[in-house]
Amino acid sequence: LAVLLLWWLGAHFEWIAPQVLPSPEAVLVTLVDLFRTGEIWGHLQVSLTRVFAGFGVGLAAGMLLGIAMGLWPTFKDYVYPSFKAFSQIPVLGWLPLLMLLVGIDEALKVILIAKAALVPVALNTLKGIEGVPTRYIEIARVLRFTRWQLLTKVVFPSAFAPIWNGIRYGFTHAWLALVVVELLASSEGIGFL
Repeated sequence: LAVLLLWWLGAHFEWIAPQVLPSPEAVLVTLVDLFRTGEIWGHLQVSLTRVFAGFGVGLAAGMLLGIAMGLWPTFKDYVYPSFKAFSQIPVLGWLPLLMLLVGIDEALKVILIAKAALVPVALNTLKGIEGVPTRYIEIARVLRFTRWQLLTKVVFPSAFAPIWNGIRYGFTHAWLALVVVELLASSEGIGFL
């Protein structure tokens, strides 16, 4: 309520130009008009398509990468340092390079959204697999579990909570990346609108 009041006061007394900070009333009228004309539904459909495509790619790649790093320490030794460096570059940092490589079409948006989702999914999957208590693995070996049984009955169920957190964070980052990409490099979608 305090932020809404400050927004209203700022717009009413024009502390910031109306082009930069329109009044809450103008925003509400515009929102109602967008729903009335149906314009918002087209933009929402475009944004949902982008975010689900990018998130799907990021989820699949992040899960595979996290599982591979978690199950094979040698693979992690080779890949993790480069992955960590890759993950430190924010989504906006990749925008100019990817614009040169893939252009400004849908591929750019999907790749950036996928990158935003991939990092938390991969890191939390790795953390979950590495966090499986060793006593669980020892018990599975005593019971002579096969590798498949060890993975499906011990490792993945035990790592489920961190993996799920990675999926949640990945989806959140995908939405944030969607808005950023649509603000900068799009002519349709919720971020553009």
